Amino acid sequence: MSHWNINSLSRDARYRVVSTDGPIQEILFEGEPFLGKPTEVSAYIGVPAGNGPVPGMVCVHGGGGKAFRQWVEMWVARGYAAIAMDLNGCDGSGKRLANGGPEMNHEAQFDTALAWEDLWTYHAVAATMRAGSILSSHPAVDGARMGITGISWGGYVTCIAAGLDRRFGCAIPVYGCGFLQENSAEDWLKIFAEMSSEERQTWHDRCDPSIYLGRAEMPMLFVSGTNDAAYPLDSLEKSCALPRDVTRCVRHEMGHSHEHGWAPGEIALFADQHLQNGTPLPRIDRSLRVDGRVRSEYAGTCAASKGYLLYTTCKGTWQDRKWHKGPATVTDSIVEAKLPDDVSAYFLAIEDERGAYVSSPLNLR
Repeated sequence: MSHWNINSLSRDARYRVVSTDGPIQEILFEGEPFLGKPTEVSAYIGVPAGNGPVPGMVCVHGGGGKAFRQWVEMWVARGYAAIAMDLNGCDGSGKRLANGGPEMNHEAQFDTALAWEDLWTYHAVAATMRAGSILSSHPAVDGARMGITGISWGGYVTCIAAGLDRRFGCAIPVYGCGFLQENSAEDWLKIFAEMSSEERQTWHDRCDPSIYLGRAEMPMLFVSGTNDAAYPLDSLEKSCALPRDVTRCVRHEMGHSHEHGWAPGEIALFADQHLQNGTPLPRIDRSLRVDGRVRSEYAGTCAASKGYLLYTTCKGTWQDRKWHKGPATVTDSIVEAKLPDDVSAYFLAIEDERGAYVSSPLNLR
């Protein structure tokens, strides 16, 4: 059962234009009521010049972020229409709107004493779905070819939206995942520890992406790093096991920021694959250990050019483990490497001739 009015959010595409600059418009659209008062949400929407219809991409920012015009411009340059909305109650310049929704802070994100309709997660997911309605209803956009991507808290929102909104043809959370009460950012774990068991259960049942990911029917690409502090590798791997169709792109010590989060080329390639019949990313299976070696099968339209073994010998906190990246042998449809004796966790990865990188599921020894 959804905690959002999916039918209403999927139909509501009303907005007003604040300004227009080339292919980019700054707009305001109706948000959910906050503390009993109506709200508006600021966003940038961009559509490529030329004949449509074109595919669309919903872009969801993370903590410290805003409606990034630059992000919309990046997708427009790729031939996509795109929308990026502010989830902090601010306008395009970062100034607080007089009728903005909840601020993006820990009180609004975690305080279960607040009414559900006043929590940040409720507003962020609702705004994301309304943004999808605005984008898909645009006359130059093919509403049947729409994706979503988000970074950090935006990746968190992307995971929830993927389980709720069947309109998305692909979903690409960067860093974001579920199981946050089991392992996540240190300050979040402290907040959970101070909650009562009833409060923790309430937050989990409504706000944790693990509740929704199993309902996701579209292909999903999870992008992250081996040492992400907020969405660590153990929680990420448990999350990846829930949707029907998952590709992993876990890089060695990937930085955590909006700039790091929208940079990987695999994001656009994955969108092209599922929204524009583009050349697919390679696929790599779970790795198997045989006689001190580890191997995975892979398949891809483009030839694999490099293979890697990523491993750690540490057994402490996932965020603090030192990871190593070494070469793996690529032959025919197999990537293989010798496994160090003292390894505690590992996975294989391949890179095709385009530089597209994918990784296998995490293995524990």
